[in-house]
Amino acid sequence: MRRTTKLLLMVPALWASLFDILITIVLQPKAYWNGDLSAGNEGNPIGSFFMKNHISGIFVISIFWLVLIGLLGYYLPRQLAKIFLMFVLIAHSYGASTWLSNKFGFWYAMAFMLFNSILFYLIGDIVEKGIQSQKEVSESK
Repeated sequence: MRRTTKLLLMVPALWASLFDILITIVLQPKAYWNGDLSAGNEGNPIGSFFMKNHISGIFVISIFWLVLIGLLGYYLPRQLAKIFLMFVLIAHSYGASTWLSNKFGFWYAMAFMLFNSILFYLIGDIVEKGIQSQKEVSESK
């Protein structure tokens, strides 16, 4: 699989992850940012652990997770990478949707899910067309 194809496949998962991370950071209560680590609000037990142990915990775990998504998405075999990246997309779409629905309402969460679904489909379509054209070129040789 070409490098470009692998990178493209990561776009929806990384987008959903970044959005979830950003909304989690932005919507933390002021008390948390003022030093009351017990005021941190995170549903993921791993993220919550990091947040409740240091003010920079959310940033440390987020950077680690984004790097891990990139490494696994790039180096896993194509089928495993696709499964992993789909899982990441679904998990972070769910995580962000809890923030969106609680803070802004149901339809914001649904719009976010729709956007992610369209992005996933469009990227998948681009990748499949690229793979198909590669096959056609190699068959014509």
